[in-house]
Amino acid sequence: MNVDIKTYIRTIPNYPKEGVMFRDITALWQNPAGLRTAIDQLIWPYIGVRIDKVAGIEARGFVLGGAIAHQLAVGFIPVRKQGKLPCDTISVEYELEYGKDVVEIHTDAIKEGENILIVDDLIATGGTAEAAIKLVRQAKGTVVGAAFVIDLPDIGGRARIESMGVNVRTLCEFEGD
Repeated sequence: MNVDIKTYIRTIPNYPKEGVMFRDITALWQNPAGLRTAIDQLIWPYIGVRIDKVAGIEARGFVLGGAIAHQLAVGFIPVRKQGKLPCDTISVEYELEYGKDVVEIHTDAIKEGENILIVDDLIATGGTAEAAIKLVRQAKGTVVGAAFVIDLPDIGGRARIESMGVNVRTLCEFEGD
């Protein structure tokens, strides 16, 4: 199946605010060949690598992470915004463009020594992915990689995550922000 992932990603100018070029992957998900190709291409570097669970970052990372966890026959960990998980949690605060936010996982989501693959739709600044990596490490798990459909290289998130010693897999890039 020869599918150009980038052709299925819509660019919506000035959303959610003026000057932002929003990269919308919902059209990719709506196309069966596009969705299958994205999932297959995200997991192929990890075939043969021990992965115990996939951690999907809220919210679009849930869609991709769930599908990847299914394909790899492993468990799934939702990385959620603060206050959204019903049981005891661990949390990490991270910087936003204007302010701070917090992400959490359940305290029992990761057993010591488990190998975790982090997944989201897009990497921009890398702040949320960095927080997810810190959560995994706080829970004494090992991050085996971080996989994203889209990279916005001009914003620097990939370099930020790689500086933490984490291999980054992306399927396409869009210049600018």
